Amino acid sequence: MTQAPTPTADTVRRLVRSLLKEGPGGTGDSSGPDVRPVAEGAEPATWWVGTRHVLRLTPDRDAAVRQRRELRLRDLVRPHVPVTVPASVAHGEWAPGLAYTLDTKVPGGSGEEHDVSAVGEADLAGLLTGLREVPVRQAEALGVPRVAPRSLEALRRAAERAARRLAQADEFDPARLTQLTPPATVQLAAQPGSAVLVHHGLTGEHLVVSADGRVRGVLGWADAVVGDPAEDIAGLARAVGSPAAVRAATLAGYGARPCLRGLWLARCDTVIHLADALTGRTTAPLPLLQTRLRRAWEAILLERVTELRDDEEDDAL
Repeated sequence: MTQAPTPTADTVRRLVRSLLKEGPGGTGDSSGPDVRPVAEGAEPATWWVGTRHVLRLTPDRDAAVRQRRELRLRDLVRPHVPVTVPASVAHGEWAPGLAYTLDTKVPGGSGEEHDVSAVGEADLAGLLTGLREVPVRQAEALGVPRVAPRSLEALRRAAERAARRLAQADEFDPARLTQLTPPATVQLAAQPGSAVLVHHGLTGEHLVVSADGRVRGVLGWADAVVGDPAEDIAGLARAVGSPAAVRAATLAGYGARPCLRGLWLARCDTVIHLADALTGRTTAPLPLLQTRLRRAWEAILLERVTELRDDEEDDAL
């Protein structure tokens, strides 16, 4: 396999100079606009371009396939959601087989920097509602994969093992997991026929939040799937806290079953991810994982799983 080139500031500058020379944002300066990596890294793939654009370079052919699909998916999603979905002003290949997209920057800060307000929760509710309205067949026709729901019981057992490791590091009380019992995982199984378009990456860094707490945009659509809507509720629980996530999902019309399923997916995930980081299995930043765990384990009004009949949704959240 041919070694992919390493993107550098000069690589990016030459590319965007040709893209912006005659287009919007062109500076007329032969040196081109200022470019800088969005995040520190040995081989940065995402770059700020001036103040109005962001350039994303794919590092391999699989990522290039996902990015090309993402561009088409964003066009499909955009009419259905009330928040901004990034728009590409140029796209192509920055190296043989490796794609790029130059997107217009969505104004606002990261969800890791700003808290979401009550009105922002309504924005998130509109996002979840819109995702449910996107025609699944059209998404699948674009190549969006269908993914089976995860086993909450298998996740619960993995979280119990992880919780014991966290207890040794004085990071978590394993007794908190006893709220999720094996019978409860059966009750909270995903229901047949409930698959929708799922963003599958609703992290704080993918939520663009303004200083007043409004959710202005959602980034990072490359990993979208057709599947369990509780996964996006779980993502929001990790990103903005369980109470806000459950309130947004309830406003979007989801009942107790998917809300509680999303809550426990998030709680188990955060325990497992933090334990993996503490034992060196992942390199994710510990402070971020600790914050996500804290958010996911914030108490909600409905903390006890009650009997849920298949033909009934309990909306008293």
